[in-house]
Amino acid sequence: MKVVIVGYGRVGARTARVLREEGHEVVTIDNDPDKVRRAEEEGYEAIEGGGADESVLEAAGLEEADALAGLTGDLNVNFAACLVGKHHGCRTVMRIDDDYQEAIYRKYADDVDEIIYPERLGAAGAKTALLGGNFNVVAELTELLQLATITVDETAPAAGKRLTELELPKNARVYAHGSGTDPLTIPLPQTRADPGDRVAVLGDGESLDAVRGLLLDEQGQ
Repeated sequence: MKVVIVGYGRVGARTARVLREEGHEVVTIDNDPDKVRRAEEEGYEAIEGGGADESVLEAAGLEEADALAGLTGDLNVNFAACLVGKHHGCRTVMRIDDDYQEAIYRKYADDVDEIIYPERLGAAGAKTALLGGNFNVVAELTELLQLATITVDETAPAAGKRLTELELPKNARVYAHGSGTDPLTIPLPQTRADPGDRVAVLGDGESLDAVRGLLLDEQGQ
């Protein structure tokens, strides 16, 4: 795949490295000349400019890109970049920082494919370490696998079924579920995938595509 990453800070640089190690083509965008220079020194094609500027995104080869990630610390820039990426047919991923708020998620979730929360993941790692666990094992695993939160469509094949009844691919696991505006929690045996619910899944790219086929309608796949 060809992936455009907007923002070459801590999150963007690490994401770029993992993608390149898996054989994907990565182009980076940042408005900080020092970060652009660092990206070039590390072997990436790097564009200097604002991630919300469509001409800058087009200069990064958005027409040929398969996916775009808005990973700056500015929510508005990330969202604008994702809207342009979506217009060009890219899969879009947007970073949200600070405290998670349901209202923010609801506002942006329909316009991007995935929303990520690096600070929440960092907090989970700190908690795990403080309680005596080894979060490094999880971190290494998640670089090989992917985490996705999918909202169940009304006409999805799995709509209304218990999560335990879903015929998931071998490499996919449901690890959390949220009804309506409720926070994501570990699902119980009787938990159903009702329309509008959010289902969090761990798996490789191929298995997640299969899960999306169960939770989304044909237009949402």
